[in-house]
Amino acid sequence: MITVWLSVNSNAFAQKDTRPNVLFILADDMGFSDAGCYGGEINTPNIDRLARGGLRFTQHYSTGRCWPSRAAILTGYYPQHVQRDSVLDIELGTRPEWAKLLPDLLKAYGYQSYHSGKWHLDGKPTENGFDRSWGSKEYHGAGDDRYFATPGWKEDDLERDVAEGEQYYSTIALVDHAIACLRLHEKDHKDEPFFQYLAFYSPHFPLHALQVDINKYRGVYKKGWDVVREERFKKMKEKGLVNTELSSREEGIVPRWNLSEEELQEKIGPGEAAWAVAWDTLTEEQKHHQATKMAIHAAMITRMDTEIGRVIKQLEKMDAYDNTLIFFASDNGASAEQIIRGDLHDKTVPLGSARSYVCLGPGWSTAANTPFKLHKHWNHEGGISSPLVVHWPDGIQARGELRTDVSHFIDIAPTILELAGGKLPEQTDKGIALPRPPGISLVDTFGRDGSTQHESLWWYHQGNRALRRGDWKISAKSESENDSGPWELYNLEADRAEMQNLAEKYPEKVKELAAEWEKTVEGFRGDLKK
Repeated sequence: MITVWLSVNSNAFAQKDTRPNVLFILADDMGFSDAGCYGGEINTPNIDRLARGGLRFTQHYSTGRCWPSRAAILTGYYPQHVQRDSVLDIELGTRPEWAKLLPDLLKAYGYQSYHSGKWHLDGKPTENGFDRSWGSKEYHGAGDDRYFATPGWKEDDLERDVAEGEQYYSTIALVDHAIACLRLHEKDHKDEPFFQYLAFYSPHFPLHALQVDINKYRGVYKKGWDVVREERFKKMKEKGLVNTELSSREEGIVPRWNLSEEELQEKIGPGEAAWAVAWDTLTEEQKHHQATKMAIHAAMITRMDTEIGRVIKQLEKMDAYDNTLIFFASDNGASAEQIIRGDLHDKTVPLGSARSYVCLGPGWSTAANTPFKLHKHWNHEGGISSPLVVHWPDGIQARGELRTDVSHFIDIAPTILELAGGKLPEQTDKGIALPRPPGISLVDTFGRDGSTQHESLWWYHQGNRALRRGDWKISAKSESENDSGPWELYNLEADRAEMQNLAEKYPEKVKELAAEWEKTVEGFRGDLKK
């Protein structure tokens, strides 16, 4: 056991004789405004409780897609830097040997690490520092294609048997595993800190939820996505979460791999809608179908929140809640995707049940990402803005405060390592210098808003690209798989909705930021060739 002294301007920390436990909770494809504490009407009392007792970050960023975000969280590097996403001649592949994952690094500071849920990284969790792991597709069939598959699980001396007739739902099963890990940790490693990585599949498509949860939202969304957007935006402004106008719906933009309107009508039914059009232009059948889809999305989030509440109760039972640093975030913005895979779609079953397969789609994705532009996959604010709630009673005196510091998933590893008593390594065991980590620790933000600042942040995914320096941001949409359109320029201080493209007005600023984007890529390329 070590003693850690943490000092910030607001004296938010006192001397500790233990390192904090860490619980990182990650949702999948959850919109910036979905949770109640971020302006949504979805019932999330446990996430809201964490927000009331801690901090909400208003300018936190993901990478815009599932697997790159997970790489950034667990390595502290941009995904392209560690070959977990592509850019130019850098291809998606296996992480370099030097790119260790966070649980591997935490071993040196006495941590036991546990993984429950989605993986979506190269290698196996237990070969990358996790002492226990369950939930990835390698271990069970309830990946992001189904939620009602696989009747039980067994991992070492942990076991979940499902009695005949009992209904399996992966969101519940993942938390069963996480709680089992925590119970064994208390039994076998009570005097050691833990890192618990709880990565939900929810609310990623397909929209699968327990009917009891769906029933809570029957009729709620008949008002439509345009009204919901306005209502959320009003609440967000009142809460001080945003200082911008509401973005316009991008009616003609969807992922290029989406099913066509004709295919959606044929394979799912006449209630489907391929585009984010005005709600009032939909047929009555479409309105009913679309309202049901959003009810399922909300039900998936509420169930996830309920299960988070079970984890909180376990921490309280262990007397570990106050000294557990809890993060809650989403891996990217809500998804406009509309595809069918897995077990396909049976038109005869209720939406949300095991044999149905529908996706949220661009209309409701636009609402979920209120007030921002575009969706998952793009590098505009709707794709890369993530809620970030941070809660730690023993270490954060602030209660219910906002943090406007610009942060990114590359900051998570250095933050956790600092609190563990260390930092990301500067060299290998053989003394070879490692690339300089791009992230910064967020520990100072726990005590005071405005205490940290990135020089710049950078994005690229399948032709979409962006760079932010201060309040200036350049963004470009993909025109094909790997080709980008022209740079757009925005001043995010007043226009995070990215509605006023200033590229023609300030061409030199575009040129300056574009050159920095290119320089960043060259840096990755150079590090990977070493």
